[in-house]
Amino acid sequence: MQSIEREISRRRTFAIISHPDAGKTTLTEKFLLYGGAVQLAGSVTARKNQRATTSDWMELERQRGISVSSTVLQFEYGRYCVNLLDTPGHKDFSEDTYRVLTAVDAAVMVIDAGKGIETQTRKLFEVCRQRRIPIFTFMNKLDRPARDPLALLDELERVLGIAAYPVNWPLGDGQDFRGVFDRKGNVVHFFERVPGGEYRAPVSVHGLSDPLVQEAMTAQTYSRTVEELAMLDGAGAAFDHAAVLAGELTPVFFGSAVNNFGVQLLLDAFLELAPRPGPRLTDSRTIQPEDSDFSGFIFKIQANMDPKHRDRLAFVRVCSGKFERDMSVVHTRTGKKLRLSSSHKLFGRDRETIDEAFPGDVVGLVGHTEFRIGDTLAEDPSITYAEIPRFTPECFAWLQSPSTAQFKRFREGLEQLLQEGVVQSFSLKDSSQRVPLLGAVGPLQFEVVQYRMQSEYGAESRLEPGPWKVLRWAATEDGGPIDDAALPTGARPAFDVAGKPVILFPDEWSCNFFAQRNPKVRLAALPFETVEEEAVA
Repeated sequence: MQSIEREISRRRTFAIISHPDAGKTTLTEKFLLYGGAVQLAGSVTARKNQRATTSDWMELERQRGISVSSTVLQFEYGRYCVNLLDTPGHKDFSEDTYRVLTAVDAAVMVIDAGKGIETQTRKLFEVCRQRRIPIFTFMNKLDRPARDPLALLDELERVLGIAAYPVNWPLGDGQDFRGVFDRKGNVVHFFERVPGGEYRAPVSVHGLSDPLVQEAMTAQTYSRTVEELAMLDGAGAAFDHAAVLAGELTPVFFGSAVNNFGVQLLLDAFLELAPRPGPRLTDSRTIQPEDSDFSGFIFKIQANMDPKHRDRLAFVRVCSGKFERDMSVVHTRTGKKLRLSSSHKLFGRDRETIDEAFPGDVVGLVGHTEFRIGDTLAEDPSITYAEIPRFTPECFAWLQSPSTAQFKRFREGLEQLLQEGVVQSFSLKDSSQRVPLLGAVGPLQFEVVQYRMQSEYGAESRLEPGPWKVLRWAATEDGGPIDDAALPTGARPAFDVAGKPVILFPDEWSCNFFAQRNPKVRLAALPFETVEEEAVA
C-alpha cells in the first residue's frame, strides 16, 4: 500500500492545449528534450534533413505540420513520472482533444504572445474550467515581437475570467528578448540562442541589479521591466496554490519554446505545483486512487499506430489500484471477465511491454475488438465511469467505395474508424442508400478517414458531401413518431447508431423555424439521456 501511495504522489498526468500554430507541438518536444526522453528535438516546421516530431506519428501529420490525433508520451524526470498526453492542434479535432482532457489532472495552455487569446484556446479553456482542471499558462514566441505583457495578463483575466499570477517576467521581446526574471528566486535567467532549438539552452543566472543585466538590455527596456515588476508586486494577484488546484488561478510563464527560452523553468514549476492523480466520480460513488481494486476507463481507441503490427490499441487511464499485466478485470458494459495480457507503455508510436502501472498512468491494450470509447475496466463490476462527453457533428457526407474488388477492405476499414470515434454514423429514414451518412465536427476528419482508408486498409473511397449543417436529436412529448410532413424544406429524419431519431437541417434558421412551429417536439444537440445526466450533475 505504501508503494502505491508513493507511486501516485510522483505521477503528473497532463495535456498541452492551444490554438493551432501557437507552439503546442514544439513545447511538447522541448519538454521531452529537457526530460531526457529525446536527445535532439524535432520540429514540425523543420528542414527536410531534421527529424519529424516525436508525438506526430501519422504520415498525414508530418505532411501537414499539424497534430490530428492524440498520442501519449511517458518519461521520468527527477523524482516524477510524467504522462504527457499530446492533443490534436487542429480545430476540426476538438472531439479527440475533449476526450483526452477527461484523462488528465492538469493542463498547460500555450498562448502566442504576439496574438493573445484565440478562439480555439477559449473553447479548450472552457472545457478545462467545466472539469475544474488546473491550468498553467505559457506565453510563447517572445523571440518575436509580442504584445505588452501586462496587456496579455489583463486579457487572460478579462476574456477567460481567471486570475493570473506571473511566475516569471520577460526581459524585452523580439530582437530585444534577453530572458526572464524569476519572481520567486528574485534572479534573472539569461538565455543563449541555440541553433534550431535542438539542444538545451545554456543558462546564466544574475540578480536584476547586476551591471551585466543592465548592460545586456537597452536602458528603456530595463527601466520598463523594473517598473512593471514593482507594479506586479504592489497590485498584482497574490500566489495561492489552493486557488491553482481549484482552477481559479493560473500561474503564467513567459518564453520561447522554439529557442528553449523558459522551458525548463516552466517544467520544473509545473511538476512541483500540479496535482497528483485525484479521486474520480462514477455513476454511484467517488473512487479514490489509493483504493486497492484496479479501475480505469478507455478514452481513446487507435488502429494501425504501428504499420508493422496492423493492430488496435485502446488507451486506458488508470484511476485506482495497481494495474498488473495478465490481471483479470470486468468489462463493466458487457459484464464479461477479461485477461489483460498484451499491455504496453507508450511513447508516440513506440511501445514496450509494461508489467505494472499506477493511477495517472495510461496503458495501451492491444486487441479487444469489443472495447468502445468510454468503457470501464475494473476489478469491481459495480464501477462505471461516465467520463467521455458526446459531440454534435456539423459536417455530413457519404463515403462510397468506387471499387467492388476493394469493398470488403473498405467495409472493414470504415467499421474500425467508426469504433475509434473518428466520425459518427447515421442512417436516413426510408433511404435507398446502402452506405451510412457520416457526421464530423470538422471537414478535416473526413480527409483523415479517406487517408487512413487508403494507407491502412488499401481501400479507395469517394466522398459525397451532404447538404445539411445542423443535427438535432428529436423526441415528442408523448413518445410517438415525429410527423415527417411537418419538417421544413431540405430537412430529413434519420437515426443514430443506437436507433434514436434525429433531424438533419440545412441551416440554423431552418432548425429554429421548425422548433417554433412544433413546440411539442423536443430538440437537443446531444442524445437526451446525455443531456439529462449533465443537468443532474
